[in-house]
Amino acid sequence: MVTTTRRGRPTQAEAKKLHQKLRKAAVATFVKYGYDGTTMEAVAKAAGITRRTLYARYPDKRAVFLDVIPWALTRRTEREASYEREAGDLRAALVAVGRAGLVRAIDPDIVRLTRIAMNESARFPEFAISAHSMTWSGRHRQVMDLLRRHHEAGTIEVEDLELTAGHFIAMIEHLPARLADFGIYRRAEEEERHLQHAVDLFLRGVLRRN
Repeated sequence: MVTTTRRGRPTQAEAKKLHQKLRKAAVATFVKYGYDGTTMEAVAKAAGITRRTLYARYPDKRAVFLDVIPWALTRRTEREASYEREAGDLRAALVAVGRAGLVRAIDPDIVRLTRIAMNESARFPEFAISAHSMTWSGRHRQVMDLLRRHHEAGTIEVEDLELTAGHFIAMIEHLPARLADFGIYRRAEEEERHLQHAVDLFLRGVLRRN
């Protein structure tokens, strides 16, 4: 006689892994089809799960959208975390943060997601904060923390950390992001030159003068 063991509820680790897999699949589906063209069936198929499993986690497409878009626009990458290893060297840390932000700003999927989120903002009052602000929030805090550390150490002079951090991010990301929004992508060498020049220009404005 052959006995079968009934599988119990997934562990917390398994549930988290499935959630991440589902989120990635949903983002890819929204990027490919847009909001209106995406269906729950398409999301389930992309995730390799049944519709029943999907509906057990989200009641409808709206709920999926509200969960995965902010997650995709604000999640940190390994590259973005690397600035912490350079925190003692202000220029190196700013380059690390700036490079990570630049990569995200011109990533075709991020550009597409941002456009979708902004186009759907009227339909989703939950997106009171613009999609652009979503993509900035994590890096904004990183730059503020970095500047605060060096301000307290006496290496820079900054009157308003929040404004100064925002200006730094704008210097790095605004133009490349706007160009990418129109489908214009510069060569990697040009983007690196843009980054290095912006960091040096920013430092001239904040470094303490003896």
